[in-house]
Amino acid sequence: MRTGRVARITVALSLVILTLLIVRLLFITTDNIQQSTLGKLIENEQPMSLIPDFESMTNITVKKQAFFDYLRPAVRHQNAIILDERLFLQRSKQHLNDGLVLTDAEQYRVEEIANKYQYSSRSINDQTLKELLIRTDIVPESMVLIQAANETGWGSSRFAKEGLNFFGQWCFKTGCGLVPQARSAGKSHEVAKFNSVEDSVASYMRNLNSNAAYSLLRSIRADLRAQDKQPVAEQLVYGLVNYSERQEAYIDELLEMLRQNKQYLVENHEESPSV
Repeated sequence: MRTGRVARITVALSLVILTLLIVRLLFITTDNIQQSTLGKLIENEQPMSLIPDFESMTNITVKKQAFFDYLRPAVRHQNAIILDERLFLQRSKQHLNDGLVLTDAEQYRVEEIANKYQYSSRSINDQTLKELLIRTDIVPESMVLIQAANETGWGSSRFAKEGLNFFGQWCFKTGCGLVPQARSAGKSHEVAKFNSVEDSVASYMRNLNSNAAYSLLRSIRADLRAQDKQPVAEQLVYGLVNYSERQEAYIDELLEMLRQNKQYLVENHEESPSV
């Protein structure tokens, strides 16, 4: 009898301990799931756009300077990348002119640059590099900044704030971007979303340097280079005639913005270096 009572007590205690372990495990699992879910929710709730709230800036001078200063580092970085590509192509062209054969590494990089700017050729020769150099060139900083201001209303547009798109670039796959609220019936384009300001600027410059719509811009720039002149916004802006359906009116507006905002287009109101 005594043995049976001890056995029952032991079993009962075992059941209690087992129950406590199960309850503890359930709470730990639930807590981990909640923490994991909470972490994901917090991460997803972060706005895609981390740009300053330009729209709330009531002082026009402060707003304009802040907008240009915000974009300027990305513009200069992308121009530096393009300039490095251009110098490489010039060296490669000189090698060919000197009767040298390009190394495998040189040929590979030439092909990479050609792919970036959507230029196709069956072989790499002097003419190939000459044509590629027309595409591989910088975009004047002031033109980039002014066009970004025009396209986004000084950083206040929905596309800038939600998609980090500063140049109104489109994409054509469902879900690739933001659907314009005023999109016409039958249209399927979206306004592209970018992960960073750098990506937005890089895509814009690549577009100008490769899209057939901007061949005039590249031609104007190449003519300036042939005269040993730096590409400048006031001249290259005419090559943006196909950027907007408004065409000449769009160019006139950009030129006026360039004139009105000269004091803000240089960092710390000092003359910026030509790139």
